[in-house]
Amino acid sequence: MRIAIGGFQHETNTFSPTPTTWADFAAADTWPGLLEGEALLTGMSPAPGSAPSNIPIAGFIAAARQTAHTLIPIVWCAAGPSGRVTRDAFERIVGMLTDGIARVRPEAVYLDLHGAMAAEHIDDADGEILQRVRALVGADVPIIASLDLHANVSQKMIEHADVLVAYRTYPHVDMAATGARAFNWIARRLAGVPRPHAAWLRAPYLIPMCWQCTDDAPARDLYALLDHIDAAGEDSASFTMGFPAADVEKCGPAVWAYGASAQSAQDAAQGLLDAVNAVEAQFNGEIFSAQDAVAHAIATGRDNRDKSGPVVIADAQDNPGAGGSADTTTLLKALIAGDAKNAVLGLLVDPHAAQRAHAAGAGARLSLSLGGKSGIAGDSPLEAEFLVERLHDGDVTATGSVFSGYQLTLGLSALLAIGGVRVIVVSKPVQLLDLALLRFIGIEPSEQAIIAVKSTVHFRADFAPIAGKILICAAPGAFPLDPRQLAWTRLPEWMRRMPAAR
Repeated sequence: MRIAIGGFQHETNTFSPTPTTWADFAAADTWPGLLEGEALLTGMSPAPGSAPSNIPIAGFIAAARQTAHTLIPIVWCAAGPSGRVTRDAFERIVGMLTDGIARVRPEAVYLDLHGAMAAEHIDDADGEILQRVRALVGADVPIIASLDLHANVSQKMIEHADVLVAYRTYPHVDMAATGARAFNWIARRLAGVPRPHAAWLRAPYLIPMCWQCTDDAPARDLYALLDHIDAAGEDSASFTMGFPAADVEKCGPAVWAYGASAQSAQDAAQGLLDAVNAVEAQFNGEIFSAQDAVAHAIATGRDNRDKSGPVVIADAQDNPGAGGSADTTTLLKALIAGDAKNAVLGLLVDPHAAQRAHAAGAGARLSLSLGGKSGIAGDSPLEAEFLVERLHDGDVTATGSVFSGYQLTLGLSALLAIGGVRVIVVSKPVQLLDLALLRFIGIEPSEQAIIAVKSTVHFRADFAPIAGKILICAAPGAFPLDPRQLAWTRLPEWMRRMPAAR
């Protein structure tokens, strides 16, 4: 059978003032730039003997190539989290996708979506994509889509897809595996298995992203329930914790299940929702101010006589993986003011500072107005003199499980030092979630006393094994950890509660 494949991924922070344009999807950032036709198959296929890159469509392609089915590549693209997708970008890319599918008239369609995209003119952008593809291919052609664990899933999305399959890990170490699971569903449908009955339900609260880690309770135990449902054989279920920075009606956690009958699907979904609601209060933990995080980290290091590893501080509200600018300096200032020793912060975006460092050369001293240029309330540039320790062109090969198979482009990069603190300055926003993003510029992670990362949870995959302690910091940034701080206008009132913050 001929399977049309494509993808259009974006996690939209509707509170970000920076629109997401065609150019953002066309250019490579963490993931490849826009791929069309055969370039999609080539770009997402692993080298002989290698595992696929940790991207859903790469996992789908690898699984499909073990069968006799024919893949027809249409178009795939992704852009880093930011503000609403412009009407121009959305309509151009969806037009490329639907025109390509119409041209080839496939027997099945696979879509690599995120699930939390919002466009300037459409809140439920993923639902709109699925609806347009369904209208094009008709009711009998299977449509299977993979989704991010942070998808904000709607009834519209459920209605227009045969099956939606979501990641089950955060950090997202199973993206390629999710693509492979999506292929298994397409293979079943093409083999004659009827479209399953579906049931979809919403949880009535928002889950702060810093407590969504699936390595810890309660999320770990909820995702174990999905494995139990799968093992039972008749039903399959998904749970997405939602992207809580999207002012759209569908924002928030959702569960859905598939079964041979409407009742079995409903029973599975209800059982899962009951479990999600029962642990609401557990999605909680301690959050530090920048000053308190630094003081705690320094004290921990002073008391850490067994050298159990660096203290990792998550600068979680300035996470570029959630729409943050990655240029705020409040935590950096706290490290300097606290006289932290053997500390490093990254990755701070300031292309002008990086250019000046390259022009001056390693060993030079520069007076800079560093970072703080995005206009985040409560933040400002750091005016200081820095030593330029090292320089790099910013092309980095990832080594960690989340960025497995990725080539990362940071642009001109520099390691600057001030007192006992060093800061990695880059030209393009990339979340610090891979140890290679320290080592590329001469920082050995295990030898640091304090590592400050502009990340919320993804860093844990690589950093938790070496960390003596992990602290969550709420310094100024575009991604508030407490969704109650956001100016909601479209999210229903009954969805605006969240576990009490401490």
